[in-house]
Amino acid sequence: MTATDSLRRVMAQTRFETLAVLRNGEQLLLAIILPLIILFGLGRTAVLSSLTDLPAAVSEVQYAGAGVLGVAVASIAFAGQGIQTAFDRRYGVLRQLATTPLGAAGVIWGKLGAVLCVLVVQSTLLLAVAAALGLSFSTLSWPGMILSLLAGAAALVSWGVLMAGTLRPEATLAVANLLWVLMASVGGLLFHREGLWGQVMEFLPPGALGTALRASVVDGAIAWPSLGILVVWAVLGTLAARRWFSFD
Repeated sequence: MTATDSLRRVMAQTRFETLAVLRNGEQLLLAIILPLIILFGLGRTAVLSSLTDLPAAVSEVQYAGAGVLGVAVASIAFAGQGIQTAFDRRYGVLRQLATTPLGAAGVIWGKLGAVLCVLVVQSTLLLAVAAALGLSFSTLSWPGMILSLLAGAAALVSWGVLMAGTLRPEATLAVANLLWVLMASVGGLLFHREGLWGQVMEFLPPGALGTALRASVVDGAIAWPSLGILVVWAVLGTLAARRWFSFD
């Protein structure tokens, strides 16, 4: 089997996984509908101002746009992919695919490719809606935002896959949804947390992702320390998944 054949199989699996997500109502709710609802809720009200001190001359929708992008990453890379992988594992889909020419590595690469494809759709839609609500692109750092999305997706998908490969599907469903809510509410994704809790969150994936996205979308900067933290979590999650992930 040549490298071209392997790449073609991975691309086919990526396309299949991407369409499976976009055609799944529950996945769409988690990946797109809920982030849009949060964007409208925070971008058109003064809720964020009551929860955190917004930087001077920064609108609610600018600040909310950064946070909602983080929620979108957590939705597809962690919760969505983790839950789907867990049930694929239960029903033997992963085991069957691993025995085909696609192989175990091809299965994982296909899922990662699907996460990136859906993330492009999510980000494009959310940014378009945010722009219609008043988000300004003039202060946005595109390299910083793209690096933040990629590093955040890598970190969260690795731990989502690890969870799916070690826990029962029902446990994965419950834990993934609970952690998604915590990431969005108190994990530093949507807004910066003050005090000791906020300092601790800065060293965890959701807090680091939120900080990196706010730096790029609100300040037009690249938060290299936060990106470094996300890369470390991605490496640790990948190593742990390789060690403990079970296809059975």
